[in-house]
Amino acid sequence: MAAMGPMANPAHAQDDLDEIVVTATRRPATTSSVAPSLTVIDGGIAASDKLVTDALVTAPGVYLQQTTPGQGAAIIRGLRGSALLHLVDGIRLNNALFRSAPTQYLALVPVTAVDRIEVLRGTPAALYGTDAVGGAIQVVTRQPEFSDIGTRVTGDVGLSFDSAELMRSIRSTVNIGAPTLAAIASADYLTAGNRRVGGGDRIGPSDYSALGARLALAGQPSDVWRWAIDLQYAEQPETPRVDELVPGFGHTEPASSEFRFEPDRRTFLHGRLERDTGWLNLDWRADAAWQRIDDDRATRDFGSPLRRRERNASDLFGLTLSAGRDTERGSWLVGAEHYDDRVDSSRFETDINDGTAQVLAPRFPDGARVRQSSLYTHIAHDFTARHTINAGVRLSRARVTLPEAQATAAASLSVTDIGADIGWIFAITDAWQFVANAGRGFRAPNVFDLGTLGERPGNRFNVPNTTLDSERVQHADIGFRYRRARDQFEVVAYTLRYDERITSVLTGDVTLSGRDVVRSENGERADIYGVEAGGRWALTGALSGHAVLNYTRGEQREFDDPAEPGDRIPPLSGRLGIDYAGNAFTAEGWVNFSREQNRLSARDIRDPRIDPAGTAGWVSVDARVSWQDVAGWQIAAGVDNLLDARYRVHGSGIDATGRNLYLTLRYAY
Repeated sequence: MAAMGPMANPAHAQDDLDEIVVTATRRPATTSSVAPSLTVIDGGIAASDKLVTDALVTAPGVYLQQTTPGQGAAIIRGLRGSALLHLVDGIRLNNALFRSAPTQYLALVPVTAVDRIEVLRGTPAALYGTDAVGGAIQVVTRQPEFSDIGTRVTGDVGLSFDSAELMRSIRSTVNIGAPTLAAIASADYLTAGNRRVGGGDRIGPSDYSALGARLALAGQPSDVWRWAIDLQYAEQPETPRVDELVPGFGHTEPASSEFRFEPDRRTFLHGRLERDTGWLNLDWRADAAWQRIDDDRATRDFGSPLRRRERNASDLFGLTLSAGRDTERGSWLVGAEHYDDRVDSSRFETDINDGTAQVLAPRFPDGARVRQSSLYTHIAHDFTARHTINAGVRLSRARVTLPEAQATAAASLSVTDIGADIGWIFAITDAWQFVANAGRGFRAPNVFDLGTLGERPGNRFNVPNTTLDSERVQHADIGFRYRRARDQFEVVAYTLRYDERITSVLTGDVTLSGRDVVRSENGERADIYGVEAGGRWALTGALSGHAVLNYTRGEQREFDDPAEPGDRIPPLSGRLGIDYAGNAFTAEGWVNFSREQNRLSARDIRDPRIDPAGTAGWVSVDARVSWQDVAGWQIAAGVDNLLDARYRVHGSGIDATGRNLYLTLRYAY
């Protein structure tokens, strides 16, 4: 992804040696005191990229897939989509429409809202419950800043341009702070044209636009009380599904003549109330939130005169309550959550030749609901000066109800399960740590799993199955971490077993338009293991280096079939760079690389986004310079894919950008 700002320095994603994080404990904790594998991405990186998801490309253990420009999805430890829990300030972004394949919804968080992104790799089942089988990605938003004396106004405005996607963007933030009341408001708009890939070709249609806005208010009426209200809005009015609109591997014609998301949209309202040393001398926090995601589409099979329009929406309501306390040797936390998610779905079809229209069965059963409730507890305890334990357990209940619909009978499914995890930190020296983690989690089926009817990526057509059960995962990892001064390093080896995994199974039928008919089944077991490594180190006073290396290998088995390579398993990939940081001037250069991936599952081979002979390896060389003065002006310029290589990230639906020149101007006041 093309970075778009002077703050986007991948080597400085963790400039603070011991940062304060919340994802690994749900309470403020330092990175050195948490056992799970955790990466913190500075908000300056995220706010300088086109999309929030673009910032994830710098993180150890994360592989970023892109089905179409305007969207991006993380793959962590070989898992993606609904197997990863996405959060915004502790509130679930995952909803009943999340699929097991890569999803586009994290790209609907306004980039100007981001303070940092915390990526937790593993199975944090006790803290987060269902969906967190491969990890959790939490966006922590920028909070309004108070002023000690009087009222203070600060802000920034920025313009960005690039050549590969003909991108233009404008972003602005303003903060008004007083001693007890503060507010922050931001807005951003981006428009991009057809993507230029390596060698000079422009692939289209791949144009899109995105807009976002945010308003947050916060108050601190006393030393122990705090409250906040946050309203976020993001929309992509028309985003084309490129892999449906261009012929894929092994195809001479595209699957669709039309396929656009019209729109993808997210509206989010979140209220929070906190009380320190309150009832029972505990620290209390209560959250109430509502999120609506609209996933509307206009589609037409290739050569067909019938245009379908869909309206799909999830209304998610969430309530959480937690209480905790810091102790002399750690901390503990107890909490409860309840989420209620309702799906609205409709679809109709129009003949573009004569204008006749008819109502069709919706993609999801209209009025379907998912309700989830859970109780959990978590502790962090220093048993000795060198031994720390993080552990927790969660009891969860999920209930899915589907009303009777044209394609499905009324159905109800309830799942009650327990998730637990434990982690150990052994401080070998003041700088070196040995860490080990183990966990057991589950993912309850959602509406997408049970009741989806319609087209799927890869020239497939899904029919519903209302008899699914939960997926279950067991994971373990061990590793070493080194932290001292400007040097940081970690290496982690992991393994996980994913049982009763819900997978799309061919029924043997084919639709009239030539799509393979598939149905979801609890029919797969996957065994995945790998190694994640990353670090940065000082070379001289102004020079530093950084590196990331990720390796994942997976095997899967459907029912009694022989084992085969896992689906969408990323190849060996990494990053190596060097950085110069002066007082006002910085310069950076880095290389992203990937080996070929020719270990393909049968489903990968059928997927028109993946070359059946395997995805070729690639190398991309990038560079950037930036300058800022004391008056608040910042200028950044750079080039991505300097050698103009034509390549595709494994599993993506479009080639990566070719040589790309970009410029960003920013003024902070």
